[in-house]
Amino acid sequence: MSEVTDQMRRHSAAHLMARAVQNVFDDVQVDIGPATDEGFYYDFDLPHRLSPEDFPRIEAEIARLIALDEPFVRKVVSRAECAQMLAGQTYKLERLADIPEGEDISTYTVGDYVEMCRGPHVEHSKQIGVVKLRRVAGSYYRGDENNKMLQRIYGIIARDQAEMDAILAREEEAKKRDHRRLGTELDLFHLDPEDPGQVFWHPRGWSIYVTLQDYMRRKLVKDGYQEVNTPALMPRSLWERSGHWAHYQQNMFITESEKRLFAVKPMNCPGALEIFKSRTRSYKDLPLRLAEFGHCARNEPSGTLHGIMRVRGFVQDDAHIICMEEQIEAEVAKFCHLLKDVYSDFGFDQNMKVRLSTMPEDHVGDEATWRKAEDALAKALVANGMDYAIQEGEGAFYGPKLEFKITDALDREWQCGTIQLDYQLPSAERLNAEYIGADGKKHHPVMLHRAVLGSLERFIGILIEHYAGAFPLWLAPEQIRILPISDKAAAYAQKVQAALAAAGYRVEIDSSAEKLGAKIRAATVAKVPYQVVVGPRDEAAEQISVRSRADGDLGAMKLDAFLARLAAEMKS
Repeated sequence: MSEVTDQMRRHSAAHLMARAVQNVFDDVQVDIGPATDEGFYYDFDLPHRLSPEDFPRIEAEIARLIALDEPFVRKVVSRAECAQMLAGQTYKLERLADIPEGEDISTYTVGDYVEMCRGPHVEHSKQIGVVKLRRVAGSYYRGDENNKMLQRIYGIIARDQAEMDAILAREEEAKKRDHRRLGTELDLFHLDPEDPGQVFWHPRGWSIYVTLQDYMRRKLVKDGYQEVNTPALMPRSLWERSGHWAHYQQNMFITESEKRLFAVKPMNCPGALEIFKSRTRSYKDLPLRLAEFGHCARNEPSGTLHGIMRVRGFVQDDAHIICMEEQIEAEVAKFCHLLKDVYSDFGFDQNMKVRLSTMPEDHVGDEATWRKAEDALAKALVANGMDYAIQEGEGAFYGPKLEFKITDALDREWQCGTIQLDYQLPSAERLNAEYIGADGKKHHPVMLHRAVLGSLERFIGILIEHYAGAFPLWLAPEQIRILPISDKAAAYAQKVQAALAAAGYRVEIDSSAEKLGAKIRAATVAKVPYQVVVGPRDEAAEQISVRSRADGDLGAMKLDAFLARLAAEMKS
């Protein structure tokens, strides 16, 4: 028996769900049902309007079909035979017509259900495990809004009920940690439906944003980067030369001025090369590491936007390393070291998953150059002892890339770091970047596009959910809240605040008329790392009473002792 993967189990579950829906309801037309990284879905066209109230009936039928333990049987058939097998299924027959003449047509049959599918699938239905349906949503046929809206059911699988219970518990916890919910509750940001995909940062959220940028700036200076800034609006002529006009125009915001077309930059790379080209460069100048926190805009479909995780306007911790071919391996190794260093500061597991994404169908440059670039990235990973998997055809249009996935507190994977190797943009055919080599001749460098955090908006969203809004002391927008017991302690509270602020901490005073218990509850809900309670007795004793979010009531202590504790925690 071959190894049964999660993807095979999810894909097979999709087939059984389609079969179950056909068994439960009348006049069901099915379209497609692939596996996803989280589960699976299937698109249906039927008179009945599906809702979560239908899920128990469908789940019961799926469980019955799984218990039959029927085999998934693959068969390669002719076009005519496949059309006969799919008779009456309009969408399937249209998909069949898309298959080029002469190409093998693969089908899978389980029980009385047949599907045109490349597979692979499990051998028997019991290998699927347990299925749970999660939600139903609308989905245009072939993703085209001019086509009919179908009904899409999403589901997940588990090996047994115990694992499913654990998955559902994690989902409930994920709802509590949802960055959109916490973003509102903690007053970090808001999103305006009139301006989709744009983030309005409130003071507390912007504090996190700026702290994150400053942190990365310190890391970059240490790692030999120079920070630059390039225009947000650039002419069509530049985007044509870079290749973005032909390969990325659908994602660009375009405007006109004085009968010329301009685009808001969706990425920073052409600007970095324009800076490189602004004067004569020598091989001694390389590698040149140019970092930019440049604001980019991408015309993402509104239906794909998700809180601050996927937006239209964003800033990346972007950088471009312009170097010689023989420097590629060392620069990729240096980048991997930086990644591990940064991620450890946020408490992410160091067992990163690495993916090498190769040449897509829509690409610039010849295949030989692409293979050379892919081999260079693979060798750099091997030299650094990093395992990786291949993602066929998932590279950028200008070059292959490495993607690095981190795991959060709920064991969810997030792709953040990336480094892309680009022979195309600096070439004579594109932006024609050159340097003078040791031989006195002109050469074209290569360029590494890289980001550690990726979009700052998205990374902050990940952090909100990873920490459940309880940010570590160094990142928390409000690090300390002072709670005076009464107005008699107001002057002492201001004195303590001034001392803590002078030491560089973000401190606020709760000067409301609420009783101390209510103030403590409010600070706890706001997830402030430290609460400092002060009253006349504390002032007389020249001390403060400290409560820690992590460790509870720490009792009375001198201000100097508290500052020493804060300094140690910030350092760690």
